[in-house]
Amino acid sequence: MAYSSIVKPSVYFNTKLYSGNGTNATGITGVGFQPDWVWIKERSSTSPHKLLDAVRGATKELESSSTDAEATESTSLQSFNSDGFTVGTNGAVNENSQTYASWNWKANGTGSSNTDGSITSTVSANTTSGFSIVSWNGNSGTVGHGLGVKPAMIILKSRQSTTNWVVMHKGLGNMDTNILVLNTTTGADSGGSGMAEPTSSVFTMASGLSPNDNLIAYCFAEKTGYSKFGSYAGNSNTDGTFVYTGFKPAWIMVKKTNDTASWILKDNKRPGYNVNGTYIIPDDSSAEASGSGNVASDELSNGFKIRGTSNALNASGGSYIYMAFAEEPLVSNSGTDGVPATAR
Repeated sequence: MAYSSIVKPSVYFNTKLYSGNGTNATGITGVGFQPDWVWIKERSSTSPHKLLDAVRGATKELESSSTDAEATESTSLQSFNSDGFTVGTNGAVNENSQTYASWNWKANGTGSSNTDGSITSTVSANTTSGFSIVSWNGNSGTVGHGLGVKPAMIILKSRQSTTNWVVMHKGLGNMDTNILVLNTTTGADSGGSGMAEPTSSVFTMASGLSPNDNLIAYCFAEKTGYSKFGSYAGNSNTDGTFVYTGFKPAWIMVKKTNDTASWILKDNKRPGYNVNGTYIIPDDSSAEASGSGNVASDELSNGFKIRGTSNALNASGGSYIYMAFAEEPLVSNSGTDGVPATAR
């Protein structure tokens, strides 16, 4: 069984559901910490996903379902607060009588200069939870990520240009060549050719992967009992694959890699029980879908079990990658836990 140095995962990641009221400067509380990366999606209606972080600054938003460059929106997320965030009147984050999901990660504030790579970056890194936010300018060079260990997954996007979101994942076999695209349904391809495997200090940019302008990356390292990045095979059966993570999942994102299919995103708050057929599609602005047996799964104490037969989750002969974060570890280490005493 897996021992975790993190006994309370919600100190570093938490899902917060809320209802909109259409009022400017509305505080959303109950996250449990000051988030540094917030991903918001309107559940009850069609609106783009909004991704905001402390390194770029509040009001600077990107959309996972779009190739659009960064936009400054004063009525979207307005500030990062000690127990959550503040939203304005933008319908994608705070329309009256609509419901929302927010997924929140803790890094290390606005970040600091990192010169580990040939390109100087600004890095906000939480080495305990294995998450960093990296901002830099330029391509065709190495970029410091601040994690201290090799990342298992990197999601990056140009802030200035209309380009795809690039996803590198250890489950693709070669992070130096094979990539996925967060804003499309396409399978994995070799669009990252010319890159190099990430190291414990840097990842490498290839000139064909992004334009020579300002970019942002979200980097993740695997932490026992808290986060897991891997792959599984589909069988098109309601008795689908069991994926061992070593913890009860709080958040799961899945993508089929050998064919076209949407990304699938689930969490432990929607609906909050098994069998879980509720999901959101990161590459699409559609509303939350609920009660779908074809995209069903069970979130268990030590992993997740596939129950649906959807092509996006469990096709026969399908290859899938996933990223998952914990609600609670299977076994906690009674020694040093990396959690403030007040959070225990």
